[in-house]
Amino acid sequence: MSNDWLIILYVAFALGAICAIGIASELRRRHFGPAHPEDTVFRCAKCGNVYTDDGDVERSRCSQCGKLNEPMIF
Repeated sequence: MSNDWLIILYVAFALGAICAIGIASELRRRHFGPAHPEDTVFRCAKCGNVYTDDGDVERSRCSQCGKLNEPMIF
């Protein structure tokens, strides 16, 4: 083998190893990472406070003034 082929093979194996490590790291992160809960955004009609609450609630109480609010629709 010539020196050119040795260099090409070395670089190809190095790039392949980096790609394999990156893919394995991403798969591990997705598997073990915390799930992002879907939050709903609310804006208080009384004081204008913008806040989030769990996605399964239809109405939420404002933490500033206590008024019940409907979720914002974007």
